[in-house]
Parts: sequence; C-alpha cells; structure tokens
Amino acid sequence: MLVNGKWTAEWHPVQATDEKGGFVRQTSSFRHWVSADGSTAFAAEPDRYHLYVALICPWASRTLIARRLKGLEAVVSVSVVEPQLTDEGWHFGDFPGADRDTLNHADYLHQLYTRADDSFTGRATVPVLWDKKTATIVSNESADIVRMFNSGFGALATGTIDLYPAALRSEIDLLNAEIYPRLNNGVYRAGFATTQESYLEAYHDVFGMLDELESRLQHGGPYLLGSALTEADIRLFVTLIRFDVAYHGLFKCNQRQLRSYPALDGYLQRMLALPGVRDTVNIDHIKHGYYSIKALNPNGIVPAGPDMQAYGF
Repeated sequence: MLVNGKWTAEWHPVQATDEKGGFVRQTSSFRHWVSADGSTAFAAEPDRYHLYVALICPWASRTLIARRLKGLEAVVSVSVVEPQLTDEGWHFGDFPGADRDTLNHADYLHQLYTRADDSFTGRATVPVLWDKKTATIVSNESADIVRMFNSGFGALATGTIDLYPAALRSEIDLLNAEIYPRLNNGVYRAGFATTQESYLEAYHDVFGMLDELESRLQHGGPYLLGSALTEADIRLFVTLIRFDVAYHGLFKCNQRQLRSYPALDGYLQRMLALPGVRDTVNIDHIKHGYYSIKALNPNGIVPAGPDMQAYGF
C-alpha cells in the first residue's frame, strides 16, 4: 500500500483483519460525483473521463458493464491493467487484453493515486474513474461509478436501461445489503481468512446466500427483481462468473460449483446474452490474476480448468 505517497513493502491481499481473523476490505477513498446538470465539480462532458480497470476484478467489471449498458463507450475511455498482481500492485503492460497507460504514462496504478494526492495513504485499487480535465481521481468506488454511469451523464448516455429506478430503489438496496457481505465479499472473506473460525463463517454465508438466490430465481426471474434488469444483477453476475474459475478452488468455496444450481446457471446464461456483457469477461485474465496471488498460490501455477464451454468461453 501507499503510506504518505510512498509505496511500502510488497503487495499483500490482506491489509486488516477483525477480532476473529476475518478479512476486512478497505473503504474507498475518492468519493466525488459526475453530474449531468453541472451541480458538482465534475460535470458530464464528452471525452473528459477515463476508466481504469482490471478484468480480473469483479468490482471493476461492474463499471464496465454499466458503461456498456448505458452506451457510454464513446464518452468514457478505458485502460486495462495486466491481470497479475505484482509486488507493487496493478501494472500496465503487454499481457494480451491489457494496455499501456497512454493517458498518464504510469507504469503502476499506484502512481495515479499519488498524482491525484501526493500524500495518499491506502491501497491503490481498481476501478478508478479519472478526470482528464483536472488530472485527478473522481472515484475509486465501484458502486458509485455504476450509479454515475446510470444517471450522471444525462443525454450523453444512449442506453435506455435504468439500473436504479426510483420505484425499485428500496428493494435494490436491501438486496445489495444482503448479497454484498455474504457473497460478493463473502468469497473474499473465505479466501483470505486467517483463522478456521472466520473461514467457516464466510463459507456458510456464501453457500447460504447461493441457496437463497437459487430459490428466488426458481420462483421469480428472469432477473433478481422480476422482469427489470437492475444494478443488483450486475453486482451478482460479476461474482457468479468468477465462481467456478477462481472462488471454488483458490478461495476454498468448494461445497458445490455454480453449474450445480440450475436456476443460477440459467441466470448466468441470460446475463451473458445481454449486449456487451460477455465482452467484459476475460477468463484468461481472471485465472492468471487470481492465481498470481502469492499468499494463496506461492508457485504461481495457473490451473488448466475448469471447462467453461457451457458459457461460451
């Protein structure tokens, strides 16, 4: 992580733990907003903003999906970091499907953080929404960026889907509040647990949530809130598509594979069929990224499986 603008030690996935030895995720540091009406310091303008992402990362992939569904590809440009986690965190380079940083000419993502704040202390995470006009970070919180893409760009967005409709907001918020700790972050709590107690708690949260979602989709659907595709679906999808590839094996969430849940399996297929969603998924990046985490896989061996042909990969 960065301490007062200086990179310290080697990158490690666990920065903090709770009293049970459980994984604690860092709170996002930059929480500014883009506004369609110019009411914030960051007004919606064509070609003003740039999105930095990692295709391994579910949080970053949320923002890519929202950008695509809202038709903002020509408005917000994108750079993709390499999938492997280096000793200095995310790196720009030549891994297939990754980019050099031609905008800011950084070698590592953490250099963008110190460009925005030369005394920054914290982890340099993706996604990063960068403002080209003022050369700073607007936000590194994926949930905020998804909502900015949904409503903050006004007429610049051509997509007609409303991912956070007013009539469903309370239900969306309730679903997010359930799914995030138990599943989205639950797999990380299992994978990065430092005690058996914290691992088992996370493990049971993960599969309890999957069981509840399976039942929900069996009796409803096609999406989590019926016929309406919302941000809750994006937040769930990015975890599900990584489940068999990384979380089942590396993160020890191995009670069942996702394909053993018929309703969730069908739901995953429907999500992949949405325009542009499949393009945000790179199985090679996901595998090489997660299995580059030295704390979990010190020899760096990337598994050949699982077979993802059923999902078109």
